[in-house]
Amino acid sequence: MVSVREVDPQKFINLLKEELKKVEAIKPPEWSFFVKSSPGTERPPEQPDFWYIRAASILRRIYIDGPVGVSRLRTCYGKLKNRGRKPNRTKKASGKIIRLILQQLEKAGFVEKAKGGRRITPKGQSFLDNIAFKVKQQQ
Repeated sequence: MVSVREVDPQKFINLLKEELKKVEAIKPPEWSFFVKSSPGTERPPEQPDFWYIRAASILRRIYIDGPVGVSRLRTCYGKLKNRGRKPNRTKKASGKIIRLILQQLEKAGFVEKAKGGRRITPKGQSFLDNIAFKVKQQQ
């Protein structure tokens, strides 16, 4: 069986994004088009399907890194903040966006709470492995 680790991440996330759009439990809230994804960014995301791309990326990250909490994901998606003349500093990403995506993935049955964060369920693992198989066939 093909694993998520064996395929190209960009192709995998693009295909996973399209599959997540079909899942009813994963929908972007109204405010997601107006809010920044990190204090390090200057503007809100301009991609119309940003929510699904971030959800796909988070789901892949949980698959690869095992039980992952919101704090580690905030660090993973953080950016450098431009502070003018002062040196740049790394800022963590928005916790609300990550937390809400994790709750939606839980509702869909792809992740579950575990000690130390959230982990992938057997349903989520088979879902991701099937998509990795499709990506491998396209190469």
